Amino acid sequence: MTLAQLRVLIAVAEQGGFTAAAELVGMSQPAVSRAVASLERELGAALFVRHRDGIALTEAGRRALARAREALRHFDLIRADVAAASGRITGELRLASLPSATGTLVARLLRAFTDRYPQVRVRLFEGVDDDVRDWLRRGAAEVGVVTLPAPGLHTVHLSTHDMVSALPAGDPLAARPAVRLSDLAGRPFILTTAGCRPLITGAAMAAGVALDIAFEASGPAAILEMVGAGLGVSIVPALGLPAGLPGVVTRPLEPGMTRSLALAVPSLEDCAPTVRAFLDELAAFTS
Repeated sequence: MTLAQLRVLIAVAEQGGFTAAAELVGMSQPAVSRAVASLERELGAALFVRHRDGIALTEAGRRALARAREALRHFDLIRADVAAASGRITGELRLASLPSATGTLVARLLRAFTDRYPQVRVRLFEGVDDDVRDWLRRGAAEVGVVTLPAPGLHTVHLSTHDMVSALPAGDPLAARPAVRLSDLAGRPFILTTAGCRPLITGAAMAAGVALDIAFEASGPAAILEMVGAGLGVSIVPALGLPAGLPGVVTRPLEPGMTRSLALAVPSLEDCAPTVRAFLDELAAFTS
């Protein structure tokens, strides 16, 4: 078993196919297939199930993937720690972000970080809050943007911003300067399945408001499209909202509701030098 085989295993699993994995690791597609086949023979088990729609990990493959990520992380830490001891920050930073935070918060931080550490290669993943937490748990990402609270993770505050009501342009509430949670009762409500969900449902419960949940959607983009189509009302983060939403009007909530985001790592003591440098950059960026 070689490190190259483990890197191929991870690439195939993350990319969902041999061709995309080959492009990522800089090998030919047949070479990637041979590497996986050789690893399967050595381990005595199939790691992937192949079908017409693509591939999927077997149970053996899922276990091998977790161990491969752990092994490569420790191998890469040897190089990174030795380089850091001589004052050089090198290697790879695997960062997971929420779509609403990438362009508004993360992009400027990444620019400052890559300017300071040009030898670090950054891999950026985007997903909803549950995706980010899962990537951190599995080791697919080393640091991620999460909604607070985030039990079990070490967090560094990134931003606190308002939540706003999202209304169809023709809704009578759109004419008001602000909207109360009780105003949304009785209207079809589109509830997020992402990290803001506990915030919204908790606020409604505390206010004694029963939301009529008609639809659920994961991201703000899908929710806003549904609001614009007149399917209901919702509450979304003000952060990253596009200007001039067709068919959608946003109004402040009364009383106000805020969402807090943080950069999170599974363990501060066990993180790579690149991650520590990224967190230090955030501290310098916000000071």
